[in-house]
Amino acid sequence: MLDRFGEEAARDALPPATHAYISGGSGDEVTLRANVEAWRGLALRPHVLRDVADMDLRTELLGVPVAAPVAIAPTAMHQLVHPDGELATARAAGDAGLLLAVSMFANHSYADVARAAEGTPSWAQMYLFRDHGLSRELAEKAGESGARAVVVCVDGAAVPRRSRFAKGAFAPPDDLRFPNLAHVGGLTTAITGFDRGMTFDDIGRFAEWSGLPVVVKGVLRGDDAARCVAAGAAAIAVSNHGGRQFDGCAATAGVLAEVVDAVAGRAEVYVDGGIRNGADVVKALALGARAAFVGRPVLWALAAGGVPGAAEYLRELVADVTRVLAFTGCRTPHEATRDLVRAGP
Repeated sequence: MLDRFGEEAARDALPPATHAYISGGSGDEVTLRANVEAWRGLALRPHVLRDVADMDLRTELLGVPVAAPVAIAPTAMHQLVHPDGELATARAAGDAGLLLAVSMFANHSYADVARAAEGTPSWAQMYLFRDHGLSRELAEKAGESGARAVVVCVDGAAVPRRSRFAKGAFAPPDDLRFPNLAHVGGLTTAITGFDRGMTFDDIGRFAEWSGLPVVVKGVLRGDDAARCVAAGAAAIAVSNHGGRQFDGCAATAGVLAEVVDAVAGRAEVYVDGGIRNGADVVKALALGARAAFVGRPVLWALAAGGVPGAAEYLRELVADVTRVLAFTGCRTPHEATRDLVRAGP
């Protein structure tokens, strides 16, 4: 069921270059593949004879109630797959009761996405620019938009090499708008304007500018996670950008437990990268994640089935998480503990 609106269906619905842009990764795509394979390399050890008659997947992400420990990762340019772009994604998220993180490179403003589906919580993702005034303005807009947190990506030190575009970089259609970047000067200026001198000392700026809790995204080490928390991060998102930034880095499933241990309950921890089904989500919960974020699968579903398709995919993913949790003897996400997971088949 989860693949009814999956990558193959999206491949049939999208221009080849668009599909390649969304589905591709950096370099030889080793990390892209490893993200998926690493979750497959973990096995669940279920408890039996547990009372799972009454399941409850509800949880909170930084105090925001959500229907399940699943959320939508920030991804760029949703109008590549649907005319309504991120507004469509927000409607699908609202239908499933899930949180949506909105990319700085969205085709609709943070505020418009936050208004798109009543009751759909959203976060605003962004980078630090060399001109800190530009980032301050963006963070202030996020704070005024109704977003509930700022997601600061810290893995933008270089522009990645995308092997699928060796003969020419992907160029978005000329009619795509980037309202969050209007004050920056557009897409190209934004991409080349990241501050490569960013340090832990800059994390607190985003909380000060926006008035919102800060989620630091792109962390793959426990020591870095601990320093982010000490610098003011409210949450850590274990992520390698879906294998799109740097090929050859660690798969997120392999480093999640280290980050959770280093944070030691002082902040929430999330994970993305290669999450494809309910078993992957439950493995992430067992390793200590508060929630698992999905990126490409939502875009594939939106491309193949529109808002109904994306909503159906998200509802079915939550149902799959429910089934797997019940099978492991857990009634709630918080009952999933590390002893449920082992390496190997």
